[in-house]
Amino acid sequence: MHSPSPLPYTDTKAVGAADFYTAINATFRFIENRFGLDGLRRYWTEMGASYFKPVSERWKNGGLSAVADYWQAFFAAEPGSEVKVAASDGMVKVCVDKCPAISHLRAMGREIVPRFCEQCYFVSNSIGQNANVAVRISGGNGRCVQRFTASSVELPPQDLNEIETAS
Repeated sequence: MHSPSPLPYTDTKAVGAADFYTAINATFRFIENRFGLDGLRRYWTEMGASYFKPVSERWKNGGLSAVADYWQAFFAAEPGSEVKVAASDGMVKVCVDKCPAISHLRAMGREIVPRFCEQCYFVSNSIGQNANVAVRISGGNGRCVQRFTASSVELPPQDLNEIETAS
């Protein structure tokens, strides 16, 4: 079924539920405690490859304009986000000024999984691998910049030290 929305989900609500952030934070903590950091990173990678396969297909078919459309729609549905998405010169730049997940977890007084922000790299990288899209992320802990390019563009590997730990 083809959806006119850049988000390939059947959920029709205009804005997501912030309680989801608490659930994923707890899930990440459980997986890391049980399977270690490598297990958590595998989980994120597998989620990008399987659950987000429809997103990957849209990126593959639509190129960087589909990447920009996706992130614009994604963050429009995330409660409390402050994000700018810009496409130019073969790059989509997502500037997260207020991460809705980190903001909500802090407001709820939750202890945030320190590697929480790495999920954005591992999931997006996995989505992009089958769509010929590369991602590099810097910042984190509530504010970051995510850059998406065609994977044919020569980029240095992602330095995970450029993704801040969350607190």
